[in-house]
This record gives sequence, C-alpha cells and structure tokens, in this order.
Amino acid sequence: MTEPSLAVELIDSLRLRGLKLAAAESLTGGQIASAIVDVPGASDVFLGGVVAYATAAKTGMLGVSPALLESRGAVDADVAAEMARSIAERFAAACGVSKDIILGVSSTGVAGPGSQDGKSAGTVFVAACLGENIQVLEFHFVGDRNQVREQATLEALKLGGALLSQL
Repeated sequence: MTEPSLAVELIDSLRLRGLKLAAAESLTGGQIASAIVDVPGASDVFLGGVVAYATAAKTGMLGVSPALLESRGAVDADVAAEMARSIAERFAAACGVSKDIILGVSSTGVAGPGSQDGKSAGTVFVAACLGENIQVLEFHFVGDRNQVREQATLEALKLGGALLSQL
C-alpha cells in the first residue's frame, strides 16, 4: 500500500468516527503532516503538528520529561509515547476539545548516517495515542536517511489506522 492510500484511509477512518488528528514529529521532519495534507479534505480532521527535531524542543514544545530524555535519550519508546500523548493534549487544549477525540501520532528515531543516543541508524519508534490507549512500535529500518524517514512515515500512518480499527 502506498503512502497516499494510507493517508486517505486514515483520514476517512477519522472522519467516520468524528475524530481529529495531530502529529508530533522528530526524524520524519513534517513528512507525516505532509502526507496527511496532500489528501483533499484533510482539513476535516487534521488539526496540525509540531516538528520537535531538537531534544530540547521535545521538552519545550511537547512537554516530554527532561528526566526521561536525559536517562534514555530521544530515541526511545517512552519518548515516542509521551510525544503522541502530549500532542493530543496540547491540540485539545488549544482547540477547546476533549483529548479523547484527538488521535496523536509521533515519530522519533535515527535517520542516519551515524548513531544517536547509542542507537544505530534506522532505529525508529512510532506511537499513536487516543484517549488512554497508547501504542508504540519499534523498527530497525535499512536504507539511507530518506528511506528511513519514508518508512517511519508509512509506519506512523499504519499505526494510527490500526489503533482506530480497534475501536
């Protein structure tokens, strides 16, 4: 399945359920948001996103625990989970809606070519959060920076759709 069809399916699923979407991105650098807004009618469900590429931005913009980042680094399952939860909460507050209607998706990892925080290039965590339900997946992709980022984008879209299918 290609990225555009994943984005279309995610948007359609959100629309059918009366839900909204927000994205917190690190290594994907806005690619998740871009895939979503490439779909006509995305504004029905997409509230926006934050690209928190620097570790300090994950704390300052998204409220990720400084202690968590210091102890484990930015490339971590719990960091991805906090990013997804936080983006849903922050957009809920900003838009005056319940966080229970916002699907938060996130990505963090190492695109390469070198390692970061003791994690090798290709290590990626994506997360999705809806209400109290948070799911995180870990991947070890092979490829150059662009390939890793593209695969991470696809997996974030898939995870968001999978979480919705469990409703």
